[in-house]
Amino acid sequence: MREFLLGLRLLFGAGRGNRVRFLLMAVGGSLGVCCLALVLTIPAILDAHDGRAAAREPQTAGKRTAATLVLERKDPHGSRPFTRVFVARDDRGTRTPPPGLSELPGPGEVFVSPRVRDLLRAEPDLKSLLPGRVRGLIGAPGLTDPDELYAYVGTTRAAIADDSDTGTLKSFGYDYAPTPAVDPSTLTNLRFALGTLVLLPLAVFLSVCARLSAASRARRLASLRLLGLSAKGTQRVNAAETVAAALLGALLGLGEYDLLNQVMSRTGLPALRWYPADGALSWSTVAVCLIGSPALAWFAGRAGARKAAAEPLAVRRTAVPKPPSAWGALVLVTGLGIVTGFCATGLTSHPASSTGLFAVLLAAGVLLTGIGLVLTLPLLSHLLARTVARNTRSLTLTLAMRRNEVEPGSTMRVVTGLVLLVFAASLAQGVLIEFKQVSKPSSPAQDYAIPLAGLTDRQQRALTQVPGVRAHGLTMDSWSDPRSDSIDGVSVVVATCAQFAQLVEHAEGCVDGKVMRLVNRNSIPNPWVRAGASFPFHLREGGRKVSLSLTVPSDAVGFTAYDPSAAGGDDLLVPPSALPPGARPESAQLILTSDSDPHRVRAVLDGIGAAAPTASVEPVGVNVDALQQIAVIETLLILGMVMGLVIGVAAFLVSVTDRAVERRAQVTAITLIGARARTLRAVQSTQVVLPLAIGLALALVAGKLAESSYLVSGGGAVFWDFAGIPVLACAALGVVAVATIGTLPLVGRRIDPELIRRD
Repeated sequence: MREFLLGLRLLFGAGRGNRVRFLLMAVGGSLGVCCLALVLTIPAILDAHDGRAAAREPQTAGKRTAATLVLERKDPHGSRPFTRVFVARDDRGTRTPPPGLSELPGPGEVFVSPRVRDLLRAEPDLKSLLPGRVRGLIGAPGLTDPDELYAYVGTTRAAIADDSDTGTLKSFGYDYAPTPAVDPSTLTNLRFALGTLVLLPLAVFLSVCARLSAASRARRLASLRLLGLSAKGTQRVNAAETVAAALLGALLGLGEYDLLNQVMSRTGLPALRWYPADGALSWSTVAVCLIGSPALAWFAGRAGARKAAAEPLAVRRTAVPKPPSAWGALVLVTGLGIVTGFCATGLTSHPASSTGLFAVLLAAGVLLTGIGLVLTLPLLSHLLARTVARNTRSLTLTLAMRRNEVEPGSTMRVVTGLVLLVFAASLAQGVLIEFKQVSKPSSPAQDYAIPLAGLTDRQQRALTQVPGVRAHGLTMDSWSDPRSDSIDGVSVVVATCAQFAQLVEHAEGCVDGKVMRLVNRNSIPNPWVRAGASFPFHLREGGRKVSLSLTVPSDAVGFTAYDPSAAGGDDLLVPPSALPPGARPESAQLILTSDSDPHRVRAVLDGIGAAAPTASVEPVGVNVDALQQIAVIETLLILGMVMGLVIGVAAFLVSVTDRAVERRAQVTAITLIGARARTLRAVQSTQVVLPLAIGLALALVAGKLAESSYLVSGGGAVFWDFAGIPVLACAALGVVAVATIGTLPLVGRRIDPELIRRD
């Protein structure tokens, strides 16, 4: 306790510079704690989302004569799911309302989410999906997020009793969400990615903040040691100062996060919104931040004072320090050995998986590689500096390398954050590649089927012009007598040859203007489609019915359909000119096709929702909930990469500022001897750029090995991301450029000899 109080007295009584440094430590630590709180709270936000979805899920049983009936419908509105729950209330059945409502809706009453209310004002056609008057809004406990499209519609028993999906309402609530925001297996990979992208650079950043003004503090602590303070007491004095700064930074960081949560929950992220209460700080998060950050500062402070406590005379007289330990290289070699082993299995017929013990081993290998990269940088800097200084005749290189040889840790504190940034970027690239392999459809095309009966001519034209739609056509079935037991019939696609070629993977033999038989090479032909057979079709021209008979020709079009495809099961190709002018089929679907990239699919669905809000859209082979989940995961990964970038740049800025202050005396002394400012700027840049180049080269190699091990164990088709190498190389060059520019202000024009006298 005595040493702790002494540390605080030194903190507030050692001059303005020391207080400024303390504030820098606290502010830097607050940024790190804010990022840490955000990473720790993301799972809680997702759990809150799933918890409310589970609490409102209807529990149903078989239909009974006297009971409340419920029917759930989920349709896409654009790229987002729109859920409608139809409730036929019965006084003799359960009347317990779901979360967010005070009572069940009666016939003709509708309760909607705030987002649906806004859509009803902007798109009045949506009222046809919600028969009745809007009586109120669904409260926050009944919605997963503020932007969710959800509605409870009161109706009668007769309206929904005959539907096969209708059930008797028992109560609301399950122990699990029917559609989680993020799949549990994917969430595990997401946590690992965020931990690598954010937590590893964060630990380095907090250590950098705890080691600000390390040289001047070491001299001050050495003086205390020479005055009679014990070795452990000296370490405790330094640790007390760093812990006080870390504790203040942790409190500031929690306050920053609370403010950030209020802002972000109201503005939202792409595809991810939450209520402020969902992102509120939990006691566990507060405990981790208030204990973890000071604990890290305690160990960093004790480690920083170890030399001053053990060799105070060497510190005061600035003796040549011992070379860095080689034990850090052992950690790096161990990590590289693990990830290289995973990469080697990718060359065999049985690559390693990411399940069970292998998952733990892979995570350990990646983390050991990242930690070993940090611990090995001072050793590499020292070896490089000693080798270059012995063999060069350049004054610039000699000055730069001799300083790095004496103080390799000082330079490495500047570049470590940037090196880890490149390492984490490579790993993030692998996570995104694996995720795209899992989420991207196997087919290069995506079809959308929309019933033509619910569309006006104007909406039909607008849908064919939605950005991203590359082809369109109509599909319709032949008419069959409902009183007949015969099931023979044909399906036709109405399109030109050019449109049909875009709807399928490959087509040959098509002739424009002629009705032609379709032969799908990947399916069994329809036995009723024989040359000469005729089939009737019913159309409407204005207000009257029109009949059309089509005869199966002998000419055929061979084609290969995508899997899945909306046109793969059609039997005839009918040109649009074969239909009577102005006639519309009674039962037909408008088929649109686009690329299958998830971003393109979401954009096309949004375009369809804007052109025809009430149209029922079936994205063939696509689950809209899964599409929403893809968007959420991409948002979280991008958020993790942004936080890693912020932390890496912040670590560089804090370190380079601290280094500028620490080196003022040495720079002034060399300037007074006669060195020019241009030479000193070159020296300062070289001191940073050369070790940084070595570190970045090692980070590129280690990062690509870690990325490849992740891809190999993921079981996807891509193991070796050669296309990502130029991107990372350009990023590394950009980092070198930023570091070079950042070191230029270290040498100013003003010379203050007082700095030498004080030293």
